[in-house]
Amino acid sequence: MPIWVYDEVMARAATTSDVFNAIAEPQRREILALLRAGERPVTELARELGMTQPGASKHLRVLREVGLVRDRKAGKQRLYGLDARGLRPVHEWTGGFERFWSESFDRLDAYVQDLKQARQGE
Repeated sequence: MPIWVYDEVMARAATTSDVFNAIAEPQRREILALLRAGERPVTELARELGMTQPGASKHLRVLREVGLVRDRKAGKQRLYGLDARGLRPVHEWTGGFERFWSESFDRLDAYVQDLKQARQGE
């Protein structure tokens, strides 16, 4: 197997098996954001994002494989919806930075209060 084929297969495998890699792609994050409002057919998602239907379908397949999107048949179309439970690993990982952000905002608030007091003293 040529090295470029191996690399492509490995990249695809990593993307489709890991939620972090799946959401690293900006268009997939846009799809997730659109699905927050409710289920949508692939044609609507593709139109909203300015992409082809096959392109949107590929992104949806990756998101479904990592557990972020579910689909169901509704008449002649398939509707895609958000399954936010799949974001739990991302939430848990980013939650580890909550203390850092809280402390940063506390420092910013203290700085703003100091500025206000300094202006009142002028």
